[in-house]
Amino acid sequence: MTGLRPALPHEGEAVRTLVRAAFAVHVPTLGREPGPMGHDWPACVAAGEVSVLEDEAGALAAVARLVPEPDALLVETIAVRPDLRGTGLGRALLAFAEEEARRRALPRLRLYTNALMAENIALYARHGYRTTHETGEPPMRKVWMEKKIG
Repeated sequence: MTGLRPALPHEGEAVRTLVRAAFAVHVPTLGREPGPMGHDWPACVAAGEVSVLEDEAGALAAVARLVPEPDALLVETIAVRPDLRGTGLGRALLAFAEEEARRRALPRLRLYTNALMAENIALYARHGYRTTHETGEPPMRKVWMEKKIG
């Protein structure tokens, strides 16, 4: 993999394609598309919220959307191309989010995932995130988690 970098303006549609492929696995569980599948990814790229990793051939491999808030950095989306799941790219993006929060002098990371996505909740817990609260109604109930940055 090549280094993490900001998504380029012309990559908005490629980011959308990667995110849709990454989140498609959750459609049967939720009975509908998860939120990130419907985002306006070209606008997110234009806003400077999206960072990407490339594979050796220069194709997008993983995407992180980080949105600064007054007291935290929101890890809005982490997406890894389906053929690269389990290769550590998600962990690399979470580590990048921590570095970015420190760089911005934000005291914590915040994220949410669907309550039905148990493997995501477990992954984030393994990386030091703790559940703070839940919002919404099933099947779109959100579990909010945060990690304090030392």
